[in-house]
Order: sequence, then C-alpha cells, then structure tokens
Amino acid sequence: MELEHSHSSDAIRARLASGPEVSYLRDWIYGGIDGTVTTFAVVAGAIGADFSTRVLLVLGVANLLADGFSMAAANYSATRAEHEDYQRLVNQEKRHIQAEPDGERQEIRQIYRNKGFDGDQLEEIVQLITDRRDVWIDTMVAEEYGRSPIIANPLKSAAATFGAFVLCGAIPLLPFLFNLPAAPVIATALTACVFFGIGSAKSRFSTRTWYQSGTQTLAIGLTAAAVAYVVGDLLIRLF
Repeated sequence: MELEHSHSSDAIRARLASGPEVSYLRDWIYGGIDGTVTTFAVVAGAIGADFSTRVLLVLGVANLLADGFSMAAANYSATRAEHEDYQRLVNQEKRHIQAEPDGERQEIRQIYRNKGFDGDQLEEIVQLITDRRDVWIDTMVAEEYGRSPIIANPLKSAAATFGAFVLCGAIPLLPFLFNLPAAPVIATALTACVFFGIGSAKSRFSTRTWYQSGTQTLAIGLTAAAVAYVVGDLLIRLF
C-alpha cells in the first residue's frame, strides 16, 4: 500500500519541524465557483434582456472586479477576525489559569476523564499538561472551545479568493471580448467546462469521485445561470 508520506524517524522529524500546512483550497474553490457563477449570471441575464455586447462586457467586467474585490475583502476580514478571536480565547485562559489554577486543572481532569482515562494514568496526564503553561493553554482552547491555532493568513486567503474569482470569472466574458461567432453558445460551453473542472479538482480532496463532484458543481452553476437568464428575459418583457 502506497502511503501519503514516509514514517521514518528523519522524515517524521522534518515534517513536524516544518509545522502543519495551512490549506487555501477552500478559498480557491469558493472564489472560483462564485466568480464563474456571478459573472456568467450577469452574462446570462444580459442575454436574456437582449443587451448589446458592449453593455454585457461593461456589466461583466465591472461585476468581475468589484465583486471579486468585495469577496476578497470579506474573506480578509473574516480570517483576521478568526485570529483575533483565537487570541481573545488564549488571553481569557491565561487569566483563568492565573486566577483559578485549581479550577482549570479540574477542567483538564474532566476533559481527559471523558476521553476514558482514569486513576493514576489520568492524574499523570493532568500533571504533564499543567506543568507546561503553553501546552495547558493550547489544550484548553482546543478542548473547551474547539479552536485550532492553525489559521490561514488573511492576506493569502484574500489573494487566493480574488485570484480564483477573476481567473475563473473571466472565462464567460472571453467569447464576447473577442467578438466570436455564436458567443453565447461558446460562453455557456466554456463556463460548463470551468464548473465541471473545479468540481473534478475538488474531488481530489474529498471522498467523492471526480465525475460526481464535477457534475454537482456543474448543476449548481448552470442552475444559477438559468435563473439569471429567466429573470433578465422576464424583466425586459415587463419593462
């Protein structure tokens, strides 16, 4: 059986020394799907409303950049808030350990009792953890609040979201930008490929097969586009 990494002493030491890696997969997938959906929705709505290619491009590019920046800024703020909230919990536990060390030891004791430890083994674990203040604090934050110190970098999260949004979201606009014949058909086909490609790539990090994940993402994206087209067509008839 081929495993994901080696378990030799040197390999383990090197892997642990570099620390756990932060994944920006969620930011790339979220940005890519949302960029494609929103831009193609604008394209579909403009086609449904029978707008000119010039108006379609103006609306599409404006949406692409403005919405992409908005999403990146929101992701930056949200990730920054995670860092600040984690630090708030760390500071809180520091105060509690300083003011009520016996109570905090009892919390550690009950946490590990609930994990199935008891007797001398339980007391040894409590002693080992509470002898190291940093370990004690990290354990309390993780076990009591379910929070991990491994949090994405806010700037990298924002950059990943914006990059994926603009890169994938630009695809539906390209046939109109180059004034290709049957541009709506080509844009739809390219967008479908992007949706399916993102979903298929996502399956590498899940238990779903590539075609299941790709089909699901494709269905979500095309449904959003169909809604935009129908709304655009309906509004232009009404007004």
